Amino acid sequence: MGAAVLVAWGAVTAAFLAQVAAPGDRATAIINLRTGQVQERTPEEIAPIAAEYGFDRPVVQQYLGYLGGLLRGDLGTSYQQHRPVWDIIGEQVTATLVLTVTALVAAWLIMLVWVVATAGRTRRVRGLGDGVDTVLASLPQYWIGVVLMLVFALGLGWLPVVGGGPVTGLILPALTLALPLAGFLGQATRTEFERTLEQPFVLSARVRGMGDTAIRVRHVLRHAALAPLTLTGWALGATISGAVIAESLFTRQGLGRTLVSAVEARDLPVVTGIVVLIALVYVVVNLVVDALYPLIDPRLAS
Repeated sequence: MGAAVLVAWGAVTAAFLAQVAAPGDRATAIINLRTGQVQERTPEEIAPIAAEYGFDRPVVQQYLGYLGGLLRGDLGTSYQQHRPVWDIIGEQVTATLVLTVTALVAAWLIMLVWVVATAGRTRRVRGLGDGVDTVLASLPQYWIGVVLMLVFALGLGWLPVVGGGPVTGLILPALTLALPLAGFLGQATRTEFERTLEQPFVLSARVRGMGDTAIRVRHVLRHAALAPLTLTGWALGATISGAVIAESLFTRQGLGRTLVSAVEARDLPVVTGIVVLIALVYVVVNLVVDALYPLIDPRLAS
């Protein structure tokens, strides 16, 4: 728990420092966004904006005020939209969470089926399984998205290029994020899976007449799943980050497109608000994963 608090505090502090250290004057950026004209501003124009947002206070006071606002659930106000950052995030977070969770579940399903089917088999099959994991893990998400779009949307016409229904419009973006993640998780699972196949309890199960598939699914998989489960917190954070690519490529609403727009407009409160949210999700998921360890492997409960 202490480590989780430190990680969250570090992410929040980094987000604040990013705002303070960003090139240019923040008050000038706000005025330029409001007027739509990028130019230098006079001290008389800057002063009221700096006072409104507290930029004229010492950095330490700004930092403490930022921390206090976060504790109250206040991520600040958007420079561009003049609305609370929480409202902007709230409008987009559902779409991103649906995409992220779908991609994470798909990655796990692809990985589990592939590892169970190929791990611990003949040398040729093991080599094929390991090679596919390596290739998938190394492929850029943007390239995968383009290939999926060319094949299944433009070529075969099975799925829409953009838009579509709540299910059909989700398939290609989710696979774009899931395939490289499945390869990475597969690399983490395969070695442990094959090591577990050599344990005495597997031989005992075979002696009792249990089939190979049942042994793999009911006994080996539970032990081997600890390795990728450890990476789930990182995987969720990486998938949310990858949503920037998928949402932009397939023209989907969500935090990814909002983040890109905020970066282009130098809307720092929105940028740092999304970064803080991703960091907090990462921390919470890792705490949940730690709590799940004893349920998956009772030996860890002691």
